[in-house]
Amino acid sequence: MRLYGVTGWKNAGKTGLMERLVTEITGRGIRVSTVKHAHHTFDVDHAGKDSHRHRVAGATEVLLASRNRFALMHELRDEDEPSLAMLLDKLAPVDLVLIEGYKRDTHPKVEAFRAETGNPLIATNDPTIRAVASDSPLDLDRPVFDLDDTLAIADFILAEVGL
Repeated sequence: MRLYGVTGWKNAGKTGLMERLVTEITGRGIRVSTVKHAHHTFDVDHAGKDSHRHRVAGATEVLLASRNRFALMHELRDEDEPSLAMLLDKLAPVDLVLIEGYKRDTHPKVEAFRAETGNPLIATNDPTIRAVASDSPLDLDRPVFDLDDTLAIADFILAEVGL
């Protein structure tokens, strides 16, 4: 599977860029899956629902399925957070996996950057960041795209991964 990341600090525009990239790239007939890292606890089911009751009762995995989709929830009871590689092994084959977050992993990335957040550029010290999508002009040793130029960013990523 081909991998490409979108990384950046909080409120840099990562999720919006990911959403636009998925729409643009799938619109070209390319199959895309995504992986999103969360720094906090989250739930995809709700208290009182059967799947939640199964999980609370102690099930390690609960697979919730309907005719439209399925979701596999795996409780990390006494386990470490799974690595990106382990999670990627769980995905069905597609043309491209876009990864949001995982800034410390070694896959190639585009950094989303908004000057107003006051955060430093990650790209300055990270060779895995191959380009920056910014809301302001930057003078860097790698391509800088307008944060809203989804077409150009998609073209760059697809060229990088050979699609």
